[in-house]
Amino acid sequence: MASVSFVLKEPNSKEETLVYLLFRFSNSKLKFSTGEKILPKFWNPEKQKAKETKQFPEFPEFNSRLDNIEKWIKSIYRKLLNDEEEITLDKLRAELTKKVKPQAEVKKLDLIAFADELIKNTSKKPNTVKNYKQALVKLKEFKEAKRKPLEFESINLEFYNDFTKYLQERGFSINSIGGFIKNIKVFMNEATDRGLNKNLEYLNKRFRVIEEHSDTIYLTQEEITKIYELDLSENSRLERVRDLFIVGCNTGLRFSDLNQINSDNFISNGSQIKVKTEKTGETVIIPVGKRVKEILDKYKGVLPNSISNQKMNDYLKEICELAELCESVLVSITKGGKKVQESFKKHELISTHTARRSFATNLYLADVPSITIMKMTGHKTEKAFLKYIRLTQEQNAQKLVNHPFFN
Repeated sequence: MASVSFVLKEPNSKEETLVYLLFRFSNSKLKFSTGEKILPKFWNPEKQKAKETKQFPEFPEFNSRLDNIEKWIKSIYRKLLNDEEEITLDKLRAELTKKVKPQAEVKKLDLIAFADELIKNTSKKPNTVKNYKQALVKLKEFKEAKRKPLEFESINLEFYNDFTKYLQERGFSINSIGGFIKNIKVFMNEATDRGLNKNLEYLNKRFRVIEEHSDTIYLTQEEITKIYELDLSENSRLERVRDLFIVGCNTGLRFSDLNQINSDNFISNGSQIKVKTEKTGETVIIPVGKRVKEILDKYKGVLPNSISNQKMNDYLKEICELAELCESVLVSITKGGKKVQESFKKHELISTHTARRSFATNLYLADVPSITIMKMTGHKTEKAFLKYIRLTQEQNAQKLVNHPFFN
């Protein structure tokens, strides 16, 4: 039995988001962009229609449009059944596209034109949009340098190999190249969802997002104590940044989540923080430790506001230099296909994300089970979580000294 439903692409968005049609039949599912957008607050998920409210006066026309799309897909499906034709997702998508987007309205887009349009209309967060734009710039440069078309059909393994080689020759690191590939796959997925692309070679396991383990640092409990005990009473600018960073080191919360904390987030008589994380929508509950309580008391229960991420990172480097975190750290990355090592002072490598990584690593070193830490960091897979753990061979051996196997 065939069924129709409508869902929002980003149901938690604060901006308008696309409405998708889901058509299920014979253990198959067609996902099709209606092209219609709506603010989630005006959407009724139970009725799968726009709310009938004066705040959204165009709801009659909007809902009528969805009704028409539902009628069209059912009609197309019945016709294929009656004609005893093989019913495929491609056939359904092609016929529905003719109805939803008449030929006069359908623009022939290549990957670059589509990505450009997607970026202009996306409601993603600024950092995500920034990454999309960087990937688009590289695609444009590649197209110009190679004088090759970038139609959807040309995004295959040959393109993948040529594009990654092109970036390697220009000195990009493996992780940077992986980031560009990841966003190209985002563009292709979106084009496929909208019925504009039928080439699925980008899903081939060899068309993969490459990455390498980076030597990103973490702070030990002793180093965090040095930062916490630093006297910054005569520099409120650095003091506020330091205090917020310490809260991050003791909760594992991203700085975007620390910004949203208020009195409503404290539960169990203030002994725990409950937060719905902004990035993943995951709800986490974290014990409130002694240092976090002291900082909350200092600011009368309200955490200091953070500033821009770039400024925070600049100030943190300044703070950690004052705390004399000056040991040399060798960082290894692959650039232009070659392994390169660079030496830095530890304070030069500190960023806001160091707090979250330090929280996870210090708990892990304290023998807190991974699953328990993941409940607080919001990681859904152990593979993703373990990327945060910075454990030297010596630390790993020390953890095992008292294990029954070695005694």
